[in-house]
Amino acid sequence: MAFVAVVTIAVGLFWAPRAEAHAIGLSTGEYTARGSSVVATLAFARGEVASLAPSVDANRDGHLTPAEVASARGVLKEKVLGRIVVGAGAERCPAVLTDAALTEEDGLLLSARWDCARADAPFEVEVALLDDLARGHRHVARAVTGAATHDEVLYGDQRRFTVAAESAAPAAGGGAPERAAEHGAGFGSFFRMGIEHILTGYDHLVFILGLVLARARLRSLLTIVTAFTLAHSITLALAVLDVWAPSSRIVEPAIALSIAYVGVENFFVKDASRRWKITFPFGLIHGFGFAGALQEIALPRAAVPTALVSFNLGVEAGQLAVLALLLPLVLFLREKTWFEPRGARLLSGAVALAGGIWFVARVVSG
Repeated sequence: MAFVAVVTIAVGLFWAPRAEAHAIGLSTGEYTARGSSVVATLAFARGEVASLAPSVDANRDGHLTPAEVASARGVLKEKVLGRIVVGAGAERCPAVLTDAALTEEDGLLLSARWDCARADAPFEVEVALLDDLARGHRHVARAVTGAATHDEVLYGDQRRFTVAAESAAPAAGGGAPERAAEHGAGFGSFFRMGIEHILTGYDHLVFILGLVLARARLRSLLTIVTAFTLAHSITLALAVLDVWAPSSRIVEPAIALSIAYVGVENFFVKDASRRWKITFPFGLIHGFGFAGALQEIALPRAAVPTALVSFNLGVEAGQLAVLALLLPLVLFLREKTWFEPRGARLLSGAVALAGGIWFVARVVSG
């Protein structure tokens, strides 16, 4: 019966939504006023573009190629640009797709232009595309007019912003207060994104569960979790700042193996006070997993510091919230004779099995 329970729990974890990936739904767009037109560069994760327009992946192998993208320009214009409405006054401006190309970090870059009849009115942009993307998706929009820029983080019902006409561009040095306000809004949005990412990152949560299941003093457990936190903060920064990051085809299976290892080790570990020595390198791996969500699209360089700090703080806040609920519960259960040692071993076995299943699935799908 115990074996059946372990299998049931592990399979349930395996089939949990988004268990195999760390995409958090993020895209960017830089919208520049040029005369009577708005010129934009848009970046999306390839997987999201494939979900918007399945026919882009012509051979249905789950991987986009340059040839497939080149032959799907009409579909991309309809499904992506057709859902971004640009208007000047009462006029709706037609869209033109000028280029489409794959990026190195599993992304897709689109260049577009909306041509309007007048150049003296502000351009109103509505990203209705948010309705077609996963719930919680964020679109980081940068509006550029001459030397002035401002950033918007669009999501949910917040999907409209304005690009000032070139004739209304502020003098050099103007617009700074507006930029500061927008960066503040971006901070809050990326912070919430970090919380959502950890709360829906089921593999990370299972790893944390495996860590706290080991019988240890509270101080040792806190040391273990702190080591994990410091480590994934380091690699998250390294990856997002383009210092270095391994391929997700290596990172994702490695994360699954770390989960399986912790589950198995729980059966044998007797002194958890030094477990931080293995938790730290595992945390480095998980940090690259967190970073994958921000790497898939090309964040504007000026937005990277805000995104990195606020997203990481959100991840930490979410992790602390989970620990605040999980740790007291585990400590309480350990005092129950029916939980120790069978309950702890049952859950550890489920953690190990889930990690093993995820490893196989990620190797096969990678």
